[in-house]
Amino acid sequence: MSFLYLVLASLFAGLLIGKYTTLEFGSLYEVMLYLLIFIIGLDLGKSKGVGEIKKLGKIALILPLATVIGSLLGGLLASFLLNIPIKWALGISAGFGWYSLTGPLLAQYSTVYGVIGFLANLTREILTILFYPLAIKKIPKELAVSMGGATTMDSTLPVIVKFGGREITIIAFVHGFILTAISPFLIPLILQL
Repeated sequence: MSFLYLVLASLFAGLLIGKYTTLEFGSLYEVMLYLLIFIIGLDLGKSKGVGEIKKLGKIALILPLATVIGSLLGGLLASFLLNIPIKWALGISAGFGWYSLTGPLLAQYSTVYGVIGFLANLTREILTILFYPLAIKKIPKELAVSMGGATTMDSTLPVIVKFGGREITIIAFVHGFILTAISPFLIPLILQL
């Protein structure tokens, strides 16, 4: 539970510093993300995790497929509950947590839905960081990876590995990689319908 408080404190500290200072970080977040992925690669290399990809078997394909279906069904449900046109709800949910792609892609068609897509997918990432440690107490840690969507290969991966264990690293990375590859094609496809 202390990790959850540390994450929340860091988030609020960042919000306050961002609001009350003029610090500019530019693209430092991208550098940090690449550094994070590099460190994860080092960790995988040391644990001989790359050889584990062959052992993943069906879960490596079934889990991302289930995430796609679950996300789109969630978008469909949100469409009915929130009275949003189906194509927009599906387009938003097809971001799979990748807010920096979903927002701009949707904004090319509608500024309002671009903002909603950005916020909905950012919320998915934040909720994964906050609730993955709690979710794995109730459901298998491999299945809980799906809550992170495309973010499981980068920003939510440290949380997943910390609480799910090193053996979950490859599953989470492959899951996120597949969803990251699908999302840029699926969103425009949905919006063309």
